[in-house]
Amino acid sequence: MSFGFTAILVYMDDLVLAGDDLSKIESVKGVLHDRFWIKDMGDLKYFLGLEVTRSKTGISLYRRKYVLDLLKKIVFEGCKLVTTPMDYVEKLSNGIGELLTDSSQYRRIKGMLLYLLNTRPDISYAIEKLRQFLDCATNEHLKAMHRLVRYIKSSRATGLFFSADSNLHLIGFSDSDWVCCVDSRRSISAYCFYRGPSLVTWKSKKQLTVAASSS
Repeated sequence: MSFGFTAILVYMDDLVLAGDDLSKIESVKGVLHDRFWIKDMGDLKYFLGLEVTRSKTGISLYRRKYVLDLLKKIVFEGCKLVTTPMDYVEKLSNGIGELLTDSSQYRRIKGMLLYLLNTRPDISYAIEKLRQFLDCATNEHLKAMHRLVRYIKSSRATGLFFSADSNLHLIGFSDSDWVCCVDSRRSISAYCFYRGPSLVTWKSKKQLTVAASSS
């Protein structure tokens, strides 16, 4: 008896099937069709804003259309491009700049950018940093948020790539920005793990306590 792995992702009336054995996936589709009468849409190309492309070398996941829609909603289609998500020299803090009379735009952009985190590890640090000023956003914070949008526009097709030749070798990296938060004196820690050449998990988050040393 041979065993395989088949996963079903369900959202409302849309289903995505994935597995390591095509015959077993077809068998699952047959069972679902007999029970619920489903329509086979073929290979996955678009799901909940997530775009999927396949090639002999692997599978790419990205949100190019979502980025274009985001730029249109906040009227940033003609903005100038930048090559980095943040200005890493100037440290943002609560007291910098003038307090916004209406922070709804700041909150709105931040909320829309959150949907990019599952395919854009390169903006995790920037979003974690800008998230800290939701209740005290200033014109400088909004300027930094706009810079992040300009960076995303310059790299709108950036995403994840899962190689077809991926091995089981697990590689991990971690780091922190030593007490970079001017207000709390806490560090932001980050990590990422690769399965072969493919990035599979990552996170960026402010530490809960003040670190006494960098070791």
